[in-house]
Amino acid sequence: MTKKPHNNADGTTARHTHIQQAAELLDLILNNSTHPADKHMESYFREHRNMGVRDRGFVAEAVYGCLRRRRFLEYVAGEGASPQMLVYVYLLATQGWSARALTDVGMADANTLATRVRTLDKNALPLGVRTDFPDWLMERLLTQLGETETVALADALNQPATLDLRVNTLKADRDSVAQRLADDGFPVELTPYSPLGLRRRERVPLFNTPSFKEGLFEIQDEGSQLVCLLLEAKRREMVVDFCAGAGGKTLQIGALMANTGTLYAFDVSQKRLDGLKPRIKRAGLDIVRMVTIAHERDSRVQRLQGKIDRVLVDAPCTGTGTLRRNPDIKWRTVDLPEINALQQRILAAAAQMVKPGGRLVYVTCSLLKEENDDVINAFLSQHPDFHSLPAAQILARQQVTRADALITGDDHALRLYPHRHGTDGFYAIALERDAIKEKSTL
Repeated sequence: MTKKPHNNADGTTARHTHIQQAAELLDLILNNSTHPADKHMESYFREHRNMGVRDRGFVAEAVYGCLRRRRFLEYVAGEGASPQMLVYVYLLATQGWSARALTDVGMADANTLATRVRTLDKNALPLGVRTDFPDWLMERLLTQLGETETVALADALNQPATLDLRVNTLKADRDSVAQRLADDGFPVELTPYSPLGLRRRERVPLFNTPSFKEGLFEIQDEGSQLVCLLLEAKRREMVVDFCAGAGGKTLQIGALMANTGTLYAFDVSQKRLDGLKPRIKRAGLDIVRMVTIAHERDSRVQRLQGKIDRVLVDAPCTGTGTLRRNPDIKWRTVDLPEINALQQRILAAAAQMVKPGGRLVYVTCSLLKEENDDVINAFLSQHPDFHSLPAAQILARQQVTRADALITGDDHALRLYPHRHGTDGFYAIALERDAIKEKSTL
C-alpha cells in the first residue's frame, strides 16, 4: 500500500515531487504503448538516479495502481482528466489519503473530490468501471464466467501479485532455501500447490541475497511452475522450449531433466536469449542450446521433425492472465484474430517436432477461450494423431498438492485463475502424439 504523507514540511515537499514524478511516468506509459510499463519505469529511474529506494517504491506503486484502476479513476475524475489528477484520485480513493493531505501537496479543490468519492455508490457503477476492464475484455469474460465471477476475477487482478520463487532443485531443496532466506531476514511461506515454490506477500529485493546469487532460486509465479510440470520432462530426453522468451520455464525444465539430455531454447529474439545466458550459468545448467529462429517454419525447426520427446509451446498471447503484474496490457489495442492465427501456426509447427509417443504442451497466460480452447479444438481437428492427457494425473505424479482442485473442466486442461488459485491466469493442456503401431505379420 502506498504510504501516507509525512506531516512535516520536508515530507510534504517530497511527496509533492513524488506525485509529479508518478504523473510524468504515467503519462509516458499511457501515450507510448509500444513498450511495456516496466521498461518505461526502468528507463525513467535510470534518468532519475537521485531517487532513493523509497522514492522509487512510492512512484512505482502509484503508477501501477493507476494503471490497474484507470477506468474507475477516470470515471471519478471526469473525462479528460490529467495523469496528475488520476494520481490524486488514486491516493484519495484507494490509499486512504485525506483531502487535507492532498491540499498540502498542491491539489486544488480536494474537498470537492473527497466528497464525490465518499458519496459514491460503488455497487451502482457501470460494470466496466467496477471491474476496470476495457469493454472488449469484460464482454468476453462475462460470456465465459458470468457476472459474479467476472467481478471476483477483476478484484483479484486489481491487486498486486505476490512474489513467488521457484527453488532450483539442481542445487538445493525447498526447505533449505526457505531456511536460508529466513536467516537473511526474508521469511517465506510454501506455495499451496507447486512442490517447488516459495512465496513472499511483500516484494523485497531478493536479487541481492546470497541465495539468489548462488542460483538456489528464480523468481517465477506458481502458475508458471505448474504449467511447466505438465511437460513431465525426464532425464536424458530431447526437449524443446519453443517460445523460450526470458527463459524462466527453460530453467525449470533443465532442472527437471537433472541437467541431462538436450534442451533447446528457441525464440525469435536474440536479445531475449542473450539475457538468458547469465541465468543459465547461475542455475548450473549446461544442457541448454539457445537457437534464434526467424519464424516458426525456420529450417532449424524443420531439422528436428519427429525427433523430440517433449515440446513446450508457451505461445504469444494477450497476456490477460498477468494483469496483476502487467496492468498496462489492459489498455493496449488488441488484434485477437491475428494473435489466434499466430498461435495456430506456432502450435502446428511445434507439433511436427514431436516424435511418435512424445508430448506437446500448449500454454498461454491468457484468460480467453479464443486463445485457449478454440486454438486446441482447431488443432485437434486437423491433427487426429494427437490426443489430450489428464492434467490432474500428471500433476499428481509431479507431487502437486491437491491437483484435482486445479481442474475445472472435463477436457483435461489446466485453467488457473488469480481469484481461485492465487496465481497468474494460465491455460495449459498436455497432448500426446500417437505411437506408431507395429504392422501385423498375420
